[in-house]
Amino acid sequence: MDVLNALVALSNFVIIPAAAYGAQLALGALGVTLIYGILRFSNFAHGDTMAFGTALVILVTWGLQALGISLGPLPVALLALPIGIALCSVFVLGTDRAVYRFYRRKRSEPIILVMASVGVMFIMNGLTRLVIGVDEIRFDDGARFLVTVQQFKAWTGLTEGLALRVSQVLTLVITALACWALFRFLNRSRAGKAMRAYSDNEDLALLSGIDPERIVRLTWIIATALAVTAGTLYGLDKSFKAFNYFQILLPIFAASIVGGLGNPLGAVAGGFIVAFSEVAVTYPWKKVAGYLGIQSDGLLQLLSTEYKFAVSFVILIVVLLFRPTGLFRGKSV
Repeated sequence: MDVLNALVALSNFVIIPAAAYGAQLALGALGVTLIYGILRFSNFAHGDTMAFGTALVILVTWGLQALGISLGPLPVALLALPIGIALCSVFVLGTDRAVYRFYRRKRSEPIILVMASVGVMFIMNGLTRLVIGVDEIRFDDGARFLVTVQQFKAWTGLTEGLALRVSQVLTLVITALACWALFRFLNRSRAGKAMRAYSDNEDLALLSGIDPERIVRLTWIIATALAVTAGTLYGLDKSFKAFNYFQILLPIFAASIVGGLGNPLGAVAGGFIVAFSEVAVTYPWKKVAGYLGIQSDGLLQLLSTEYKFAVSFVILIVVLLFRPTGLFRGKSV
């Protein structure tokens, strides 16, 4: 029974939270890797695109709630998500037209576009705080838990309980559907094949009659949809605070680089690698060790949770030093 209790504790505090967090990072990393692979620059405004899009989703959610609309056990934010994606996509396409297209037509070096994205990042960060404020916001209405600790204990008779939140299940299901739809689009549709051709060889793609502006628009729309979805799921699972999305940019970039920049499958794998590493290193293993008969006066915690993002930084540095193309051999950084 103690082994089962240890497995339940491990699932409750490491496996399930890390899987949900990894799915959120995977969606964010997919957007980063698409922009890098097709538009050929690292978009530092991606985290604040998540924040701005999520802020729009929250505003639409509040409007729907004011009208008395409810989805029962599911959060109303799921209804607001498509509207938030559409609004944020319009803003991002406007940003591309106002900022990035000028440098793209001049065929500027990627570092110029990166610096431009830093400027866009600060503008979007300020705009998000202006629109929705700086306070922590919870917008996860509906049922909070799919399985509660008390229910699990009653069903199993174990002393250790397990809680499964609705937001965690939604995160995993929506991420799986989004990844399936994206990979199917890239591999089966004519537009997806054109995007891949443009990514592989821009000049040859142009000679083949591919419209570059259409490819750019599609890339921004897909990356924005992934970013807003990731940001909304992150906010539902935890809470919304604009600065948190600026911080999450580091693990998202780490996930993209670990998997291989420009490789969508690598972005998904990198998201889960970074998430499980962060959670495992910062989790106090004393309870699990106790169930296994290992006694310790300490918490058996390698790092405090305040240093969670340091794990991403270390992973990023190690990969850049020893395998700059990533695990799935993307483009070299």
